[in-house]
Amino acid sequence: MNRRVVVTGLGVVSPNGLGVPAFLEAIRNGVTGIRFVPQYEALKFNCQVAGIPQFEWDILKNYVSEVTFHGLQGQAIAYGLMAAVDAWKDAGHVAAGEEALWDAGCVFGSSVAGVETVKRIFNRVDAGEARKLGSRVVEQFMNSGITAYISGKLGLGNRVIANSAACATGTQAVLMGYEYIHQGLAKRMLVGSSEHVDQYIFGAFDSMRILSRKHNNVPEKASRPMSATAGGFVPGSGAGALVLEDLEYALQRKAKIYAELLGGACNSGGQRKGGSMTAPAAPGVIRCITDALDNARVKPADLDLISGHLTATAADTLEIQNWCLALDRNGRNFPLINSLKSMIGHSLSAAGSIEAVGAVLQIKHQFVHPNINLEDPNGEILKLIDLSRMPVERIDTPINIVAKANFGFGDVNACLIFSKYNQHG
Repeated sequence: MNRRVVVTGLGVVSPNGLGVPAFLEAIRNGVTGIRFVPQYEALKFNCQVAGIPQFEWDILKNYVSEVTFHGLQGQAIAYGLMAAVDAWKDAGHVAAGEEALWDAGCVFGSSVAGVETVKRIFNRVDAGEARKLGSRVVEQFMNSGITAYISGKLGLGNRVIANSAACATGTQAVLMGYEYIHQGLAKRMLVGSSEHVDQYIFGAFDSMRILSRKHNNVPEKASRPMSATAGGFVPGSGAGALVLEDLEYALQRKAKIYAELLGGACNSGGQRKGGSMTAPAAPGVIRCITDALDNARVKPADLDLISGHLTATAADTLEIQNWCLALDRNGRNFPLINSLKSMIGHSLSAAGSIEAVGAVLQIKHQFVHPNINLEDPNGEILKLIDLSRMPVERIDTPINIVAKANFGFGDVNACLIFSKYNQHG
């Protein structure tokens, strides 16, 4: 029997807000979290701005035991753990006692292990000091470290999976959790993703010359999705987490419901027909969108808002073109569309989950967040959709159905369809 799936808890660590209340306030008012980073100037990077959460390490003392606190090193694990625990509490759940929660699982992703931690390991090993590494070092850099910490903290006993699909990681994690509940394999799933872009990852992207480099002196203007002066993406860090539940279970315990997840789709363009390691193939993107709508039983005409991938690169125009073809909607008939990356940058594997939290909040509070820095819309995009569909100020308007999509390196795609919760379906 296929089950309906709803969102009952949210957690977020974002460059423009720690926790849902601060994040909601920021996206409602177009507040940026992108700042100048002196370290990147000293390292002679072309891009010297980033979206970095204002995260104090001591905050973790509210989330983990004293022993775990002193052993934990990875920033991405810290972000993910905080977002996940906040989401679990927000849903009204508590950690397991002696018995694991067999009906509850976790799908939480990331792109890479903690590079700074790996560097410390390399340095000690090369110095002949491997014996000084300690007994907890492996858990800091294994890709499944994040899910191990989350499931251990909360006692989750169902499927516990660490996924990785580049920039589509977060959306893929949400969809996987949805599928397990929809198929009756779990009653509740904690899903999301996290990312910490340290100087090593940042440097690798900077060397590709795909980052913003013309706004180092005005960091708040650096991330410019859909803009004629978009000059590349701004790296971001953080984590997003959602608690998904079987609707019947959520109603039984009188849980608050933020939104319903109607379905979605994941695929790959196979790096054919224009697709490559770094560029999505149009046929794959279009199929992913149409499959997501079909899976959710939603007509293209019913879509109110698109939370786009839209990274402030040349791919923005191609993305809009693919949406137009998939939906057979353009001009003034196109849905409203926005990009959270204008405020927080591109947080790689965490992008989909943070943006999914943003999508759910827009449904719950019935607004469309602004596209900041869109003073000069891309002329090629304006040939496809009307200027009114790309709001530069918040719009308070009924929002019933939202598509949240992300497209990642390796030509992988993921799209989710959220809706306002309707008890009668």
